[in-house]
Amino acid sequence: MLTVTDWRQLSTCRDSDPDLFFPIGTTGQALDQIERAVAICGACTVREECLHYALETNQEAGVWGGFAEDDRRRLRKRWLAERRRQRRAS
Repeated sequence: MLTVTDWRQLSTCRDSDPDLFFPIGTTGQALDQIERAVAICGACTVREECLHYALETNQEAGVWGGFAEDDRRRLRKRWLAERRRQRRAS
C-alpha cells in the first residue's frame, strides 16, 4: 500500500487549484466546481488511496477520491459498518 506522501505525489490533482476541490455550497457554481473536480479524480491512478484516506480520517469537506461531501458521508457510514462487522468476525 502507498503511504500518504506517496499517493499524494502521484495524484492527478496535485497540479490543480486546491480551491476547485473545496467548493462552497452545493448549488449553482459549486455544482460545476464539483463536477470538474470529480472529472479530474476520474482520471487519477491513486483515486482509491485518496478515498481510503478520506474515509479513514473522516474528511468532511471537499471532493476526495471522486466523491463529493454528501456522497462520501453515505459511503463512510457503509464503510464503518463493514469495518465493525469485520472486527466482530475476527
